[in-house]
Amino acid sequence: MPTTFGADVRRVRQARNMTQKGLGGATGYSEAYVSRVESGSLTPSEKFAEGCDRAFGTGDLFTESLRRLRVEHPDWFAPFVELEAQASVICDYSTNLVFGGAQTREYAWALLRAGQPLDTPEQTAAKVELRLQRGKLHERGEGEESPLLWLILDEACLRRKVGGAEVMRAQLRHLATMAEYPAVTLQVLTFASGAPPASSPYTLLDFPQAIEQPQVLYSEGQGVGQVIDSPGQVKDAHTRFDRLRAEALSPGQSLAMIRSVMGEHTP
Repeated sequence: MPTTFGADVRRVRQARNMTQKGLGGATGYSEAYVSRVESGSLTPSEKFAEGCDRAFGTGDLFTESLRRLRVEHPDWFAPFVELEAQASVICDYSTNLVFGGAQTREYAWALLRAGQPLDTPEQTAAKVELRLQRGKLHERGEGEESPLLWLILDEACLRRKVGGAEVMRAQLRHLATMAEYPAVTLQVLTFASGAPPASSPYTLLDFPQAIEQPQVLYSEGQGVGQVIDSPGQVKDAHTRFDRLRAEALSPGQSLAMIRSVMGEHTP
């Protein structure tokens, strides 16, 4: 699984026999701040990264690592990417666009060009590559551990013609392939099911006990997203997800529907 800024801080701190409180004192931050950075629920400040380099004697290792993280992802999205890479279970409900970690190159390109038309082709290509890296979490080979991924796609995700017919056929073919991965469960919530238990897309992340990270909810609006670790909100989101699962087609029926809709996307 990809290393993260917070995991690297923890690893070096422990190698130096330093406590979180000790690192907080050395960098000018609280023990709680260090804990949140290490768990991935908080993107650190530049001052903290520089303080880590001074405390650990690592040159500009952490300063450069933070710089790359901020270049790759907006500040509001970086905490989610860090946490997603550590998750053992990912549950996602998508209302009209396919989950980012399940998108094809062409589908992601079409979305990014539509949403950020002033980007240069090179900037769009770089963002597409970052999105595809998220998908590789679910494409590990034999003997490699993948997070369990449970996707619920509203029927609109299958029918919205992003990028044109050929792009959509390839995207649905990719979903059909993913649906057969051992660690992936995919369900479709049809239009016929009526009013959905949740009206907005969201993602739930669960983590291995070893990293001591509570479950989190990620919710994204127009140009901004937030990671929520409030137990009450996370519990409510899990309850809604259970209801979504109950009302969606079975995995077998969902796969059949994906293949059927694939044939409907014709030039």
